[in-house]
Amino acid sequence: MTAQSTLNTEPTRSVLDRLHEEAKGDRLRFITLAPRMLLSVLRHGSFAKGVTPSMMKECFIPLTAEGGELLYLTARAIGAKTIVEFGTSFAISPLYLAAAVRDNGGGLVIGTELEPEKHARALAHLKQARLDDLVDVRLGDAMQTLRELPGAVDMLLLDGWKNLYMPVLDLVQPRLRKGAVVVADNIFTFRKELRPYVEQMQSGRRGFDSTTLSIGQGLEYSVYRG
Repeated sequence: MTAQSTLNTEPTRSVLDRLHEEAKGDRLRFITLAPRMLLSVLRHGSFAKGVTPSMMKECFIPLTAEGGELLYLTARAIGAKTIVEFGTSFAISPLYLAAAVRDNGGGLVIGTELEPEKHARALAHLKQARLDDLVDVRLGDAMQTLRELPGAVDMLLLDGWKNLYMPVLDLVQPRLRKGAVVVADNIFTFRKELRPYVEQMQSGRRGFDSTTLSIGQGLEYSVYRG
């Protein structure tokens, strides 16, 4: 009898289902935040400058369940042992990635989160799912927390502040092994802000083969040629 994946066994499955359900509350949270966010964006001239991480500290803004399953399957397919994730939030994405790492025989998911409250709750969720031994969520600015990485990186998820996708990629790319996968979320939601990222990844000049997937809010799926 074939064993089930960690993704579909307890307590991981229950924790993921609960967090996805809680994340549905983002609709109300965004409605409440909308006036403040709009005024700030108008004052500063762009979403990236006007909306701060502290404004979003109660919002999940997660990858969809379908997107999470794609992460799990990709990590399993490439035998990922070391995965880097930018934008941990409440740890929905790291749960999918850590489940894959466990089923690959072990390894490490390195996450990063700027907001202390989110960081603490992310650690609690990982512990509840009994996957905390496979995840190192670093508190602070990703441009600092991701400077030191162990060995070659098999996979990178970009799901934090959109104006930092390219700087984080610049930071991590020298550590990517040949055949590594980079997944970037919210391509459709932030179409204008992320157009330069998509164009660079699809141009071939950075050493990637890349395509946009119509999953969730849009995923840019890139494979590193090395």
